[in-house]
Amino acid sequence: MLNIVLVEPEIPQNTGNVSRTCAATGIRLHLVEPLGFDISDKAVKRAGLDYWHLVDLHVWHSLDELFQAEQPEDLWLATSKGARSYVDPSVQFRDGCWLFFGKETAGLSEEFRLRYPDRCLRIPIRSEARCLNLSNAVAIMAYEALRQTGFPGLLAQGEMAHPDKPFPQPLF
Repeated sequence: MLNIVLVEPEIPQNTGNVSRTCAATGIRLHLVEPLGFDISDKAVKRAGLDYWHLVDLHVWHSLDELFQAEQPEDLWLATSKGARSYVDPSVQFRDGCWLFFGKETAGLSEEFRLRYPDRCLRIPIRSEARCLNLSNAVAIMAYEALRQTGFPGLLAQGEMAHPDKPFPQPLF
């Protein structure tokens, strides 16, 4: 099972989108405090997150606590400062790997990035743009990791793959 780690996320909508991606794919979600929002049952229900029960969620007080408890070894850091792209042929995501993403306003800390410089990956974007939205970046890298690991446990076909089942006719 893949692991997504959001370090100090600030915007609830981004974390909501990431949690939906994790719910739909079976990826484990780790949130490292402080969080910029409330994830209590009451807040989640008020936000209409009807898929929240599908999220394998773990909340950590700090990165140190996460590392002491989980000891992630196969880890990748998403950062606009990375020297290579997430699609570089040398980047091989494996089942059980950890994908780390920083907070929206500052990304991952320099100290953390310098601890794992060969594990820092970037998503190619224009030089004039600062970065992608956090939830978009997570989805891009998560699906590449899923692709490389064979989409474990996910449906590969939709209803149109079954000719014996009728589906709506096109509108045109």
